[in-house]
Amino acid sequence: MKIETQITTAVIAAVKELYGQEVPEQQVQLQKTRSEFEGNLTLVVFPFLKMSKKKPEDTAQELGESLVRNCEAIASFNVVKGFLNLVIAPQAWISLLADIDGDEHYGMKKAGADAPLVMIEYSSPNTNKPLHLGHVRNNLLGWSLAKIMEANGNRVVKTNIVNDRGIHICKSMLAWLKWGNGETPESSGKKGDHLIGDYYVAFDKHYREEVKALKAQYEAEGLDSEKAEEKAKAEAPLIKEAHEMLVKWEQNDPEVRALWKKMNSWVYAGFDETYRALGVSFDKIYYESETYLKGKAKVEEGLRKGLFERHEDNSVWADLTKEGLDQKLLLRSDGTSVYMTQDIGTAEMRFQDYPIDKMIYVVGNEQNYHFQVLSILLDRLGFKWGKELVHFSYGMVELPNGKMKSREGTVVDADDLVAAMISDARQMSEDKVNKLEGISEEEKQEIARIVGMGALKYFILKVDARKNMLFNPEESIDFNGNTGPFIQYTHARIRSILRKAEQNNQQTSVMTKTSATLNEKEIALIQKMSEFGAAVEQAGKDYSPSGIANYCYELTKEFNQFYHDYSILGAEDEESRSLRLTIARNVAKTLKNGMSLLGIEVPERM
Repeated sequence: MKIETQITTAVIAAVKELYGQEVPEQQVQLQKTRSEFEGNLTLVVFPFLKMSKKKPEDTAQELGESLVRNCEAIASFNVVKGFLNLVIAPQAWISLLADIDGDEHYGMKKAGADAPLVMIEYSSPNTNKPLHLGHVRNNLLGWSLAKIMEANGNRVVKTNIVNDRGIHICKSMLAWLKWGNGETPESSGKKGDHLIGDYYVAFDKHYREEVKALKAQYEAEGLDSEKAEEKAKAEAPLIKEAHEMLVKWEQNDPEVRALWKKMNSWVYAGFDETYRALGVSFDKIYYESETYLKGKAKVEEGLRKGLFERHEDNSVWADLTKEGLDQKLLLRSDGTSVYMTQDIGTAEMRFQDYPIDKMIYVVGNEQNYHFQVLSILLDRLGFKWGKELVHFSYGMVELPNGKMKSREGTVVDADDLVAAMISDARQMSEDKVNKLEGISEEEKQEIARIVGMGALKYFILKVDARKNMLFNPEESIDFNGNTGPFIQYTHARIRSILRKAEQNNQQTSVMTKTSATLNEKEIALIQKMSEFGAAVEQAGKDYSPSGIANYCYELTKEFNQFYHDYSILGAEDEESRSLRLTIARNVAKTLKNGMSLLGIEVPERM
C-alpha cells in the first residue's frame, strides 16, 4: 500500500478517535516536506481546527502522537505552526521500494473493457505540401497525449483528418499539369509529399508574376494601387484555372478526379514515411473529401429541425447570439461547405464508428474560436460529447529567424529536421568514441536515431503546450541540462552499472527485510519514484505532456546527485549494494516508462 494511503487512513482514524468526527479523504492534505524542515511528508492541520477546537500547534501535536502510536509507516514527527511534519519509518521505504520493484508499470493504470473511450485527433495535414515543424509539434503532442490518457486507464483511439480537397489542392495539381512533364516520385527520386509541395510553391511563384504584371496594367489604366492589386489577384489566369478545376472536382470530372487520386497517393506515401520517422501512427484516418458531404447533410437536418436558419441569399447560418457569440456561416449561398461544416460531418462519421465518451482535438491556438463554436453546434445537434469536447490548444513554433510560410517554400521541413537531428546525434556519439567501441555500425546509427529523435521530442514536449516556443536544435541535443539526451544518458549509465553487476554475479533484488541503513538521497529517490503515478494522473487531468517531461528531469537530477555522492557497485556491504542496485534499476525503469509517455525511446548504451 502507498505510504500516503496508509497515512490518510491513519489520519481519518485519529480524528475520529480524538475528536469524534468523520473526515472525508479529500480533506486530508499531504504534501512533500519543505527541505528546510525535518520530515518526508507534511500534514496540513488547519482543516481539523473546527473539530479539535484547539490551537494549530496543539492539534498537530495530538495528531502526531496518535499517528506514531497507530501507523507503522511513521517513525517520528515535529510541529511547525499549523503543519505536522512526518518522518517515514525506514521499513516503510523498503516496503514501498519492493512495491515499485514488483510492478513493471508502477504508476500507470491499465484500461478495462468498459473504460472510457477517448478519441484524440492530431496531425490534420494538407495534401499539397510536406509536413513541417508546426506539424511536428502537433504530432508529438497528439501522440504523447494519447499515451498519457492510456496510462490513466482510458481506451484511446488515435485519429487523423486529412485536408485532401479545396483550392490549395487544385493549385498543386494545375502546376504539375503545366510544368511537371510527367514527373513522378520514382522519376525524380523525391518523396511524394515533397514533389507536390514543390508544385504548390511553383504555382504561387507564377501566380505572383501574373498578379504583378496585371497590377501594373490596371494601374496604367488609372486604378489606384490597392484596387489594382485586388483586381489582379481575382483576374489572374492561373487562379481562374484553379477555380475551374475545383468546380470540375466538385462535379466528379473523371480526369480531374483521377489526377487528384494519383497525386494524393504520392503524398500519402510521403506522409507515412515521415510519421514512421516521428514514431507516430493512427488507428483511423478520415478524409475531408468524404466528410464534407456528411456535414452538409447534417446541417440540412439541423435546418429542418429549426436549429439553423436560411438567409435570403440561400446561405445557412447558426445564430449563436444567445451564447454570447455571433452568427456562424455553415453553408455558402451556392451550397458549398465551410470548415465548420466539414468538422460536423467528421464528428458524425466518428460518432457512427465509435462510442466516444470524450473527444480531444489537438489544433493550434489560432483556432480557439472555431472550437468554441463547434462545441456549441455539436451539442445542439445532439452529440453527447459535444458540449465537453476538448480543444487541446497549443502555441506556434517559432524559429530564430522568424515564422514559416508554406507557399514561399521557407518552412522547416519535418524530414530535413529529423535527418539533421540524427546527424547531429551521430556526430556527438563519434566525439565519445570510447563509449561506443565494440558495437556495429548499425547499432551506432540506431543509437544516433534514438538520441536525435529523443532530443527533438523532449525539447518540444517539455514546453507548456499553450505557449509559443522557440525551437533551437543545438540547445536540444546538449547532454547537460533539461534535455532528452541528458535523461537518456542517465538511463544508459544505469543500464551499464546493472550489466557490470550481473557480470560480477552481484545480487540486484530488493529484500523486504534488510538491515541496510537508508541515507537521505536513497529515501529521496524512492519518494520521487513513488510520485510517478501522481505525475501521470496530473498530466492526464491537465492534458500536459510537459508535466511528464518535468518529472523525468527531476528524477534524473535526483539520481545524478545520489550517484555523485555514493558508489553503487562499491557500496560498503552487500545489503547496501543490493539496495542501491534495486533503486538504480527502478529509476531506469521509471525513466523508461515516463519517456515512453512522451514517445521517446531510451538506449541501453550511449
